[in-house]
Amino acid sequence: AYKPLNWMNAPNTLVVEEKETVEGSEVTDDSDNPGQKALGDVEAIWKVRNPKDEVLTITIHEVIAELNQEMGADPGLQKDGVEVHLQELLATEPTSIAAGLRLVRREYPTDIGPVDLLCRNADGQAVAVEVKRRGEIDGVEQLTRYLNFLNRDPMLRPVRGILVAQEIKPQAKVLAKDRGIDCVVVDYDELRGIESDELRLF
Repeated sequence: AYKPLNWMNAPNTLVVEEKETVEGSEVTDDSDNPGQKALGDVEAIWKVRNPKDEVLTITIHEVIAELNQEMGADPGLQKDGVEVHLQELLATEPTSIAAGLRLVRREYPTDIGPVDLLCRNADGQAVAVEVKRRGEIDGVEQLTRYLNFLNRDPMLRPVRGILVAQEIKPQAKVLAKDRGIDCVVVDYDELRGIESDELRLF
């Protein structure tokens, strides 16, 4: 590697060398700091080696404290607030998107991919809902493709489109408006029933 880094990707091997002094150095008293160990004194040397044979050497001059703490079973990585969770919550409460909206099907299948939520509004019109954590131009383009496809179906058309996200970029809002797509921003914590700690007047 041309650039030294202070982390190394797994798998790595660790070798601990117990040494009293660094090889080739002399042990001297630190007269300027009585009670402090001289830099020549070494408690241990850790050498971490990766598959590319790169070595990270850690020299330990003094151990102040060494503690072992059992952390319990590894629960693994748990990602909260991902799109699938947001989609599940919105499917349960479609009226949080628009009043009178009712769910027809989640992951409505099409030849170009599944529509996150297919709903009907209070007037019975079909509504395709695309759910994103962050609404960007790509999401608008994706929903546009779904709408073009769904509007070929005489049993569904005309199909309205709604982009739902926790935040929507200004450029995405402009494009969505041009395409006749509505944008709705939702609060993930409120959907989960967790009251926001944001200060409010009322």
